[in-house]
Amino acid sequence: MKPLKTAVWIPLFDELADPRLVAQLAASAEEAGWDGLFVWDHVRWRPPVRAVADPWVALTAAAMATETLRLGPMVTPLARRRPAVVARQTASLDLLSNGRLTLGVGIGSDRFGEEFSRFGDEVDDRKRAELTDESLTILRAAWSGEAVRHRTANYTVDDVEFLPRPAQQDGIPIWVAGFPGNVRPRRRAARYDGFFPVNLSHPDQLAEAVEGVNEFREDPTAPYDVAVALEPGTDPAPYVAAGATWSLTDFDAESITRAEVEAVVAQGPFR
Repeated sequence: MKPLKTAVWIPLFDELADPRLVAQLAASAEEAGWDGLFVWDHVRWRPPVRAVADPWVALTAAAMATETLRLGPMVTPLARRRPAVVARQTASLDLLSNGRLTLGVGIGSDRFGEEFSRFGDEVDDRKRAELTDESLTILRAAWSGEAVRHRTANYTVDDVEFLPRPAQQDGIPIWVAGFPGNVRPRRRAARYDGFFPVNLSHPDQLAEAVEGVNEFREDPTAPYDVAVALEPGTDPAPYVAAGATWSLTDFDAESITRAEVEAVVAQGPFR
């Protein structure tokens, strides 16, 4: 069983919508013994949230302020991002951080901030899943450094090399998010490096989700990460027993404050 790693996981909303503050929190988290800092990726959220920061700028600031902390968006909805741009962003950030990037991905939802419908982006879940799968294929190919040839009705990459490559020689780890009972996210997660089942209410749900992913993995014994979001103060032991390798701080996105996050960071990781 892998030892549990811990990460501060924050929405970049309102008081936290400042990359300079995110950099300060990252430096404090590293000093306090946390293993990672992950940030939400949104362009809008429902009221009362008003201010929202860009995750890539915030993560860049965090990378410059730290040396060991694993960083990444958790999660980025690839269906509203151009895969060629994400390929450049991720490779650049991985180089800047000396190989510390983890890419969390999901299909996203219009439910919480209408951030697809209000910008004319794809609102159909199945179509966003299709776009996500294609984007992941392009990203993996781009990170190889070899010429990418991809042409479909959705995306075209016509014989392009994406250099420089990421610092991580095997490519940037990809964690796939999804509701634990849904089969398609499990299948998708099984093809990559980790699974982030969201909205868990009990460790038994996690155990079932992990078992479901392992059914589709080519080698269920190979190293694999399972992340779980837990409210600060929650005993992670039952979730570790169910298969968790990472625990992420689960804050209330609509009431979160700088002081609350700073206090949790200063207390140190829960293991």
